[in-house]
Amino acid sequence: MAKSLAAALLSCVLLILICDPSSAQTCNSYSFSSNQVFQSCTDLPVLTSFLHWTYHPANLTADIAFRKTGSPTTNWVAWSLNPSGQTMMGSQALLAFHNSAGLPIAYTTQIDSMGPSMQNRTLTFGVSNIRAEYSNGEMTIFATLQLDNSLISTNQVWQEGPMSGTSFNIHPMGDNTRSMGTIDFSTGATTAGSAPSAKKKNVHGVLNAVSWGIMMPAGIMIARYLKVFKVANPAWFYLHAACQTSAYGIGVAGWATGMKLGSDSPGIKHDKHRNIGITLFCFATLQVFALLLRPKPDHKYRIWWNAYHHAIGYATIAMSIVNIYEGFDILQPEDKWKKIYSGILIFLGVGAFILEVTTWIIVLRRKKTNTSDKHTITSNGVHNNGYGA
Repeated sequence: MAKSLAAALLSCVLLILICDPSSAQTCNSYSFSSNQVFQSCTDLPVLTSFLHWTYHPANLTADIAFRKTGSPTTNWVAWSLNPSGQTMMGSQALLAFHNSAGLPIAYTTQIDSMGPSMQNRTLTFGVSNIRAEYSNGEMTIFATLQLDNSLISTNQVWQEGPMSGTSFNIHPMGDNTRSMGTIDFSTGATTAGSAPSAKKKNVHGVLNAVSWGIMMPAGIMIARYLKVFKVANPAWFYLHAACQTSAYGIGVAGWATGMKLGSDSPGIKHDKHRNIGITLFCFATLQVFALLLRPKPDHKYRIWWNAYHHAIGYATIAMSIVNIYEGFDILQPEDKWKKIYSGILIFLGVGAFILEVTTWIIVLRRKKTNTSDKHTITSNGVHNNGYGA
């Protein structure tokens, strides 16, 4: 019985390998349809990609073939060299995609921004015999590169992204942020690059979501609503200060991790997210220092301090929420995390609405009672004691 079960399992494994040769495919075992043979090849570590090449030291040229398997006809693929760093931006790329007629084409382009047009452009080095082939979900780019001494051993980057008609869309995150490394055409040596780990990115996201996106709004709600209740004085102030300073401390840690991620990812820029983050940090720092300069309640400048404190505080919260959603778009975590944070915001919003109505009712009733009491005392004083005007 055991032998029969083992034989059945072995048969299943063999059947899977036969049915899906790409799962066991390596560059060494691959044969090109044109029977072209390359001296060297490497299995690139992510995006199921492979690079084949033959280096000619006599004239510093290299014949290359870049293969990307599992690529639909609606995607673009690219392989590039970048002497300045292991990033797609700033690289000299060979690009392939299906044109409007459904035919695979390839040309050269320079990646000079986070949203490049990826139009046909000459590179800083010569490229000839460039063409693309597509078969069974595999896109292959062939070309001959005219190298110089600085390019014989340099950085390589490869990518894949979606298209909308003939428009090139930005690639997703995940493995696409790790598709980098080095290549030495002369020795055949390659290395895999390193990108900021998912753990570091998640830590950055969690710290900022908790501090700027949850604790800061909660601290404002404490200050706005608890002080209405006489029993909460002066406890509301200490709760507010504790919540905001704790949020600031956690936010500083989140901001620092973001700066570290930026330094570990040269060329990868998220300008809007970064600029909002820097502004948030400056505003929050001003709020902390403002506590040290807070005038007494009866000081003539207190009204101006209150206006400043409230304006900066609410602006900080608004920018925090915007930037957290920017972060979601960059990290692209599972949808549940974005939904969870949205649920927390809805909960805080509903709570703020209920407390706003409740506290306004309390304030109006208190004002009416105080006015009535004042009128009663004045009337009684005039009637019973004869203190007229």
